[in-house]
Amino acid sequence: MDNREEAREFLTSRRAKITPEQAGLPAGSRRRVPGLRRSEVAALADMSVEYYAKLERGNLAGVSPAVLAALARALRLDDAERAHLLNLTRAADGTDAFTRHRPAKGRWKPHRSLQWTLDAITAGPAFVRNGRMDVLAANQLARAFYSDVYAVPGNQANLARFNFLDPASHRFYPDWDQAADIAVAILRTEAGRNPHDKDLHDLVGELSTRSDEFRIRWGAHNVRHHGTGTKRFHHRAVGDLTLAYESLEMAAEPGLTLTVYTAEPGSPSEEGLRLLASWAATPEIPERRGGVHPIGSDADR
Repeated sequence: MDNREEAREFLTSRRAKITPEQAGLPAGSRRRVPGLRRSEVAALADMSVEYYAKLERGNLAGVSPAVLAALARALRLDDAERAHLLNLTRAADGTDAFTRHRPAKGRWKPHRSLQWTLDAITAGPAFVRNGRMDVLAANQLARAFYSDVYAVPGNQANLARFNFLDPASHRFYPDWDQAADIAVAILRTEAGRNPHDKDLHDLVGELSTRSDEFRIRWGAHNVRHHGTGTKRFHHRAVGDLTLAYESLEMAAEPGLTLTVYTAEPGSPSEEGLRLLASWAATPEIPERRGGVHPIGSDADR
């Protein structure tokens, strides 16, 4: 995930997504590549073809905010894509956010007050993850909710690894393709924001080697802000759940996100969460591969 290669492939992929009609240009004929030509992007951004070609080769170091803004307009970038382009430029300049706030080596452990906060949330799953989608801290209901993720040691409590390498994810996510798209977009966003993360490089390499579905999506260079929305799940113990989520960046811990899932009041999904919470607090949920283990026990972690 060399920064120049990342920048080159991102800009090329965005150019390929825009049709001449979308850009207000005549379609013409004999187009050998999808999307716009380099000369058309250069004209839309009010820069020379030579300069745009330099940018598309991944040479983003020293590019001014005005040029980035013009490029973003020409390529019709959304907010997440604009932020990604800015992160790629900062990385090329050596001024990316993680240069100033480099995570400490070793596995991050939540401060006890954060765990108290998570444990105080009892009506919905609440957890903290990093940009690699490692679940780093969770309340009891989140551990019950993600029991399939914790059930297989090979998942390493990583939601992307579960999504692409564990067959149980296809049941857990009824909209599996959507979940897969979101997971890859989160990882691609993190790659732009934190290009020096060796653990992220290793995870992407593992998933690219072992999953065609991941490799195809990774090559699309799609990014996104994952802040709020609604998702469908199918939990092996309580059935179908439709949950809203809110994800908040943690100001005290750059790069970490707190996510809370909730159900619409009075809905079957709210009843399902209540049932899951009661099982998490007292009896055992059947092991998906046979046998049982208590939710919230060391076997889940």
